[in-house]
Amino acid sequence: MLLDTVLGWFSMDMGIDLGTCTTLVCVRGEGIVLDEPSVVAVRKGTNIVLNNGEAVGLVAREMLGKTPGSISAIRPLKDGIISDFEITEAMLGYFIRKVHGRGGLIRPRMVIAVPSGITAVERRAVIDSAERAGARKVYLVDEPMAAGIGAELPITDPTASMIVDIGGGTTEVAIMSLADIATSESIRIGGNDMDEAVINHLKRTYNLLIGEARAEKVKIQIGSAAPLEEELTMEVAGRDTVSGLPRKIVITSEEIREAIREPIAAIIDAVTAALEKAQPELAADLIDNGMHICGGGSLLREMDTILANATGLKVNRVEDPMSSVARGTSVYMENLDLWKDTTSNGEHGW
Repeated sequence: MLLDTVLGWFSMDMGIDLGTCTTLVCVRGEGIVLDEPSVVAVRKGTNIVLNNGEAVGLVAREMLGKTPGSISAIRPLKDGIISDFEITEAMLGYFIRKVHGRGGLIRPRMVIAVPSGITAVERRAVIDSAERAGARKVYLVDEPMAAGIGAELPITDPTASMIVDIGGGTTEVAIMSLADIATSESIRIGGNDMDEAVINHLKRTYNLLIGEARAEKVKIQIGSAAPLEEELTMEVAGRDTVSGLPRKIVITSEEIREAIREPIAAIIDAVTAALEKAQPELAADLIDNGMHICGGGSLLREMDTILANATGLKVNRVEDPMSSVARGTSVYMENLDLWKDTTSNGEHGW
């Protein structure tokens, strides 16, 4: 333990929010030091990362949907879990090198946030990937717990704190008290499903094919979970499925809201399911404390309104909702001795 403490003085320990869409790395005393897409560009049919292992993150995202036949741009995480072990390892290795830089004499310790609903085997895969990518020791923390810590909620107090983290691949709902999760729901639905719904709507309604990046842009610019005071319109370009030629159309916020209704309904169901499982005393606390929402999906217009209407609770969007999980992993790392005892993440990192 003493050796670990001494090594800790010389290594750049890091907290990582390993997301389906984006990976954020937080370092003690420095805050968020890396915020890049979880994308890797490889030579087709191999696991060889392009540009001598450097075609990761922002560089690789530029290639999404635009690659020639010889290159594949891959998202190695699907629904918050590792779907491609080797590519995840290459991606983590690149991010560690980028952050650790010249100070990489001693391998860093890492706290990695994972969806609360993943299996023991999936947890093991994250630990193995990180260790092989260069971590000295790996601790896993459930995403809602990390989000709660990062949002500075009073999760160690004997009162209910509720967090709804709407990510790209998963939505995590948890009610926490006394530094542990009292009840939680984890569903493999998030912002990516909304993008997919936009793609399907345009294909079905207008015979227009668009890519993931453009669908996400539509969602961000005119998407909403509830009616807007002033509805919006947007021009979107893609390929006509009938003629095969490029074409441009104008779409409205009403039709996009209708298109993404199903994933939003699934998120509301997860929130109400978690509330139904809560102990009466904790449920009573939430009348005063309300719920907090974070993650990229929480930025969708009127998401707070629709959750407030469905539950009757006040809904607060946390400050800087995209980085609350990463900030939480960093705080967790700083207070390892406190958290290791109060959560299920013992020395072995489970």
